[in-house]
Amino acid sequence: MVNFKINGRSVTAERGDTIINVARREDIYIPTMCYIEKTSPCASCRLCSVEVEGHDGFVLSCNTPPTEGIHVITDSESLKTERTNIMRMYDVNHPLECGVCDKSGECDLQNKTLEFNVGQQYFSAKDQPRKIENWGLINYDPSLCILCEKCTHVCNEVIGDDALDLLFGGYNSKVIPKNAETLDCTFCGECIAVCPVGALVSSDFQYSANAWELSKIPATCAHCSAGCALEYEVKHAGIDSPGEESIYRVSNNFEYATLCGAGRFGFDFANRASKDEAAFDAALSALQNAEAIRFSSVISNEETMILNGLKAKLGLKLFNEDARHMQTFMNAYANVSGKRHYSATLETLKASDGIIIIGSRIATDNPGVRYATTTAARHNGAKVVYMHPLEDALLQNTVTQFIKYEVGTEEGVLALLAQTLLVGKELTQREQAFFDGLDEGYLNAETNVGDDELALLVKQFMRSKSKTLVVGSDLLAHARAENIAHLVAMIEKYSDFTVLVVPTEVNTLGVSLIADLDIDVASKNVVGYNAKGSFVISALGDGNLNVPALNQQEGTVVSIDKRLLPTNVALSFDGYTLNDLANALGVYAKNTIDYTAALPVESGFQAVEFDSLENFYSAKGADIRGYTLNEVTAKRGGHPEDVDELPEFNGAVIYHVNPVLQFNAFTAKTVQLEKDNNLYGSASFAAAARLGDGDAVAFEYAGETVRRIFKLDDTLKGTVALHPTFDLGLNVTSGYRFEHVNFYERE
Repeated sequence: MVNFKINGRSVTAERGDTIINVARREDIYIPTMCYIEKTSPCASCRLCSVEVEGHDGFVLSCNTPPTEGIHVITDSESLKTERTNIMRMYDVNHPLECGVCDKSGECDLQNKTLEFNVGQQYFSAKDQPRKIENWGLINYDPSLCILCEKCTHVCNEVIGDDALDLLFGGYNSKVIPKNAETLDCTFCGECIAVCPVGALVSSDFQYSANAWELSKIPATCAHCSAGCALEYEVKHAGIDSPGEESIYRVSNNFEYATLCGAGRFGFDFANRASKDEAAFDAALSALQNAEAIRFSSVISNEETMILNGLKAKLGLKLFNEDARHMQTFMNAYANVSGKRHYSATLETLKASDGIIIIGSRIATDNPGVRYATTTAARHNGAKVVYMHPLEDALLQNTVTQFIKYEVGTEEGVLALLAQTLLVGKELTQREQAFFDGLDEGYLNAETNVGDDELALLVKQFMRSKSKTLVVGSDLLAHARAENIAHLVAMIEKYSDFTVLVVPTEVNTLGVSLIADLDIDVASKNVVGYNAKGSFVISALGDGNLNVPALNQQEGTVVSIDKRLLPTNVALSFDGYTLNDLANALGVYAKNTIDYTAALPVESGFQAVEFDSLENFYSAKGADIRGYTLNEVTAKRGGHPEDVDELPEFNGAVIYHVNPVLQFNAFTAKTVQLEKDNNLYGSASFAAAARLGDGDAVAFEYAGETVRRIFKLDDTLKGTVALHPTFDLGLNVTSGYRFEHVNFYERE
């Protein structure tokens, strides 16, 4: 620890911390234009300069660690003069059309210009012609750019796209795409969020509204289990703004939180339904005569409690294969680990210096995990081992070792991995017998994972002190998931790895901890709630009865961090809710959120009412939304079983995944996005499946016929094709995502 003073106040810092971070923790203001806490210092604006007694000149507080006994001055006449001159330079020829700039009202340059009382221009420079760039969802105006470098830092250090760079040329310097004339990235929009001025803007939002016209509604992203904090920015209908209320954009607290493209641009999924009494009566009849309800995990905890009540009242079965896989996996894990919840979070992943990712195409399965992994790699020098049948071009700049295994052999891979990581550990007699009985030659041959690769993995982690094993949905849905869970728990129990399990949907974990689920079987009378059924109750406006979407509800979900998170009503809903149906059937609660305090404490929930839950990050960046689930102990007694004969996947194999641009299933207001109706494969796959680039194909998936256009993709290798499924909505069955297919249509 380092002891020093700021403005006469005694403060303490960890060694290696910076002056500005200590000042922020102590609520001491230091102005800055280019600093964001989640990246390395940009050190371009120099507004954060401070004085240190006994030292000549100024010191940049953003990248200077304090030393023992120094006295830092953050506000003096000389500093005020310095900062004022910096702002005068920033304002040189900066266009002053603030009334039409999308950043007006929330612009750092505007705010700092007023703060330092720059009321006239002291300098001038001959302006240069600067072309406005249209990069699809993102527009860039170099005449507004102040070259703070926030966008390049966040793109490279947090997102991992490495898509932006600075072209240095004096007064002609500007931001440019790194590898092409057009921006080649995942369009997360984080560069828009961090831009302090109006240089980088959403082309969908540009010129549509002023910042002060919009109401910010705190919520939780509905698109994956990361549970990212966001704000729906809504313009409500009224005298001054006639017409239908609408979400105009999504924003985030970019200092600490990060959004992917689905969260930022995929907000247009509200259900505009009104009360339809005939449809409501039909839904009541369907539920009374149903054998089961099949539902997805894009649902709140409170709605899950309602479904439990309907099951008990009506004698129904509840089908949700996604959550049931999670439930089964975690129950098996608990039998070995002695606890219901896995140990790691996104924050522990960010702090790791050794990471193994297995069983997930993580960049699209859960971008939040990708960003945490990128942060660990760029800031901690983390070694990242990616184990999967397919390489991922989005991770090439982050992964230090790729281990390719054969499709379906995950149980064998985990057995080899556990044996490698647990050498020399004091195991029980039964556990040691399991490893002694492994047929390593068979497992090496069938998995295609060699001893040399595992030895390199161990060598990479020799100096790692904080290690995380990330477990993806390919393991959760595997036919041998329970034995895989035993092996994962053993790795956590006996090694220095923490474990992070990646739930599939926004509330897969919550549903798995609440719902009384049954094994999905063929049934004639099944009501579907956001899923397939003979009668469909839908939150996306495509059912027999339409109910509110997650951006139209108060309720909670459980994130990958095992944290109960609230979400709020961004847009009103005039139709019926699931609670209305339940009330009519005798499962009564006045409001859906009355169930929040009744969530099962035996699963780690707390008896906290919805209105008592926090919705925001704290001023110092801590995520205080909702609460972290209590740890729940479990009875130990599980142990790994003998590895089963490993399956072989021959012929045409496809992998059902989310596309890179996951938000393309939604239609933005001004930017028309095409749905991804393609099947992507390598030249090897094309040869094996006898397909040509542009061929129309059809195959069965989730009980339906899917039609795609085959596209050659030179980033893919091997004989497995990628099948983006996001445009199919929620009407797909969760299962093992690799599948043999038979194509029966070609053109």
